[in-house]
Amino acid sequence: MPVGIFNSTYYGKDYRAGAALLRARRPYLFKNAATGLALCAFTIGVYAYTIRAVGQDEFSDVKVPDAPATSPKQQ
Repeated sequence: MPVGIFNSTYYGKDYRAGAALLRARRPYLFKNAATGLALCAFTIGVYAYTIRAVGQDEFSDVKVPDAPATSPKQQ
């Protein structure tokens, strides 16, 4: 007897979701979509905040040397 996806009643021989699987997933469709949208919105919000916060930094407190330091010649 073969083991695997062909023994499942949720998938057909063409690996597509069957009617039973679609019915089983239907109650969770809205909650999953809302959760996905919330996660995407949170991620985009954190990214936008970070870019805006870093873009305001002027780095005026960082001292830049005039010339690169030279090392003594080795003999």
